[in-house]
Amino acid sequence: MESTEKISITTKTLNSGNCQVKFFIEDDRRPQYGYLLVNEPKSVGEIIEEIKSRVERRKEEMMNLNPFFPVPPIEEDHNFYLFSA
Repeated sequence: MESTEKISITTKTLNSGNCQVKFFIEDDRRPQYGYLLVNEPKSVGEIIEEIKSRVERRKEEMMNLNPFFPVPPIEEDHNFYLFSA
């Protein structure tokens, strides 16, 4: 699958020592933004890959809404928030 989206991030170190990452996904069809809380030091590449995997996981969850084959709900992730822009 070819991806035409671009992810830009800004980081902020919190008093707790954790890092808050604000990201924006530039996509022609569906731009999105959100926040990710990182508990350990990571490189920019690792953060972007984590954002991509979590967004993909959300897409898969939305596609699993088949009433004939119910899937148990996945535990809510309080370290990752995603919004439509």
